[in-house]
Amino acid sequence: MILQSYNHYFERLREPRNWADILLVFLLVYALLKLIRGTRAAPMAAGIAGLALLYWAAARYDLTTVEFILRPAPLYIGVAIIILFQNEIRQALITFGNRFRIPFMLRHRGQFGEGVYDEIVLAATTLASTKTGALIVIERTVGLRNVVDGGVQMDAELSYDLLVTIFNPATPLHDGAVVVRRHRVAAAACFLPLTLNPMLSKDLGTRHRAAIGITEDTDAVAVVVSEETGLISFVQGGKIKRGLDATKLRASIREALEPAPRDADADDKQADGEAEANRVITT
Repeated sequence: MILQSYNHYFERLREPRNWADILLVFLLVYALLKLIRGTRAAPMAAGIAGLALLYWAAARYDLTTVEFILRPAPLYIGVAIIILFQNEIRQALITFGNRFRIPFMLRHRGQFGEGVYDEIVLAATTLASTKTGALIVIERTVGLRNVVDGGVQMDAELSYDLLVTIFNPATPLHDGAVVVRRHRVAAAACFLPLTLNPMLSKDLGTRHRAAIGITEDTDAVAVVVSEETGLISFVQGGKIKRGLDATKLRASIREALEPAPRDADADDKQADGEAEANRVITT
């Protein structure tokens, strides 16, 4: 009976759609494992798998008491997964949504403006020179309305003077993050969710952990100036680059906010190569 089931299964594998089905499942599992690797979700997933294995062993070897205790678990496992992995599920949906809609969106190069980079870079380097802590979050495709509503809304034109003034320790708005939406400061004194990544260095303070947390939950990027060391950091996708100078910071911001430019020189060289090849063939 079992042999017949296996033979039927292998016969169905001859159909291309079944191979596509297996490939999709493989990609989903791979994406899930890649998403939870190095996060607190990994040990929780291992714990759930351990309980499932224990329940199977209890049912297989007739462990009545253990089976009685674990029997209601499958009824609540769906709700438990949503509660325990809400951050990972949200991040996965955001990533999938961005990758799905970006090919259908018309993205214009330079939509944030070159001046925006200069204002942020100049303000960050000035604040770093005086070891004044700062946290600047730049909104991208995922809206930060909840964060903006929790801070002091400004909707002011972005400028070097405004950023330096906001983060001046003598002002009431210096504690918290500034949210930049396109070429304007949407809000100041915003409080961000802290990352719970256990793999981070203990040297990172609350300001850096908040920057990592907001970039884990959304596709925003953040610029951080350390109050203790004066180092400038850039955070994107939960990854932090520390010790940047003005040139590297500007390059990081530009790379994150703008799509890769089309290499016109490469296109010209390719066209010249094709023309040369056609000329050689005809001769």
